Amino acid sequence: MHNDTVALKGLMFFARHGYYEEERKIGNRYGVDIQVKADLRRAANHDSLKDTINYETLYDIAKTEMEKPARLLEHLAERIIKQIFNHFPAAEQVKVVVRKYNPPVGGVCRAAEIILCRTRQEYEQVLS
Repeated sequence: MHNDTVALKGLMFFARHGYYEEERKIGNRYGVDIQVKADLRRAANHDSLKDTINYETLYDIAKTEMEKPARLLEHLAERIIKQIFNHFPAAEQVKVVVRKYNPPVGGVCRAAEIILCRTRQEYEQVLS
């Protein structure tokens, strides 16, 4: 696996996710970080957008998935990962962090977050 990485940090969305119906009605603020490992040598040598992991496309994937309600942050992150692997054949590993600000935990909590990390091999095993 290559250590070359394209990352987006601190994406911010207002969305309607949550286990409880009230959470989905009211909505909340969410943060997303995305990290994609791939061989970026060709992009580095040829200065061509088609040879890299386009971070505009990464943002669009996250935005699209954030607009579709999910009960669990894990499910949401998995959907983002699947779309990244589908869009970028060169992606070898994808790590997604989703954080929910001020989650309903019955006390003070700045954010709850989940972190999922998948390799292409793991993703393809799930498909077969």
